[in-house]
Amino acid sequence: MGRRESSRRPFFVRARLLDRPRRDDGQWRMSAIDPTAPAWASSALLTIDMQRDFGRPDGAAFIDGTDRVLPMVARLRGAFVAAGRPVFHATRLYLADGTNAERSRQRMIAASGPVVRPGHAGAALLPMGQREAQPDAAVALLAGEFLEVGLREWLFYKPRWSAFYGTRLADRLSALGIDTVVIAGCNFPNCPSATLFDATERDFRVVLAADAVSRFSDDGRQWCTGIGVVALDVETIADALSSH
Repeated sequence: MGRRESSRRPFFVRARLLDRPRRDDGQWRMSAIDPTAPAWASSALLTIDMQRDFGRPDGAAFIDGTDRVLPMVARLRGAFVAAGRPVFHATRLYLADGTNAERSRQRMIAASGPVVRPGHAGAALLPMGQREAQPDAAVALLAGEFLEVGLREWLFYKPRWSAFYGTRLADRLSALGIDTVVIAGCNFPNCPSATLFDATERDFRVVLAADAVSRFSDDGRQWCTGIGVVALDVETIADALSSH
């Protein structure tokens, strides 16, 4: 078939042809016909607030269901590590007077006992296979540093709901060539949803690990669809990573 005949193909036929994998700088890549479709070869995992105070029933601010999704978050982390893809863990750290938290939480934090307080055990990450951060890590985290807790795996502090607000996360992702962010953790109506929204506004392709986030519902799934977030289960994500 000549060049002239090929150009006369209907658009949807040409689109399917363009969507085939092609060789690019020694790697197989997928042409971006669907601008929201995950690009697994340039993806990273972002976990949200998977900390002991939020994720254990005896934690100071336990979020129901976070303990139940922990095995799925750990499974997802393992899949990213096995695929050699970057992993980031976003965490909260509340000062005793609550002044580094949202206004809606400041009085509650000041009146309560320690909640993810720097230096306290409740602020530590739940076990997902990563290394434990050093006991004095809070000082560096509050200063905005990204701390290594594994090979291509980092822990950082976020001062507000979204993991992108007041952090250098977007710059770090861009420096690594990341264009697809997979998000999991605690708890969907608050920090994950704010992070999802901010990720789409920064033109990342965004995936929510639907069975690895607490308090996720059918309404949440519809909300994701409305802003271009792809909701997938952990096994589907793990299979996609292993195939790439």
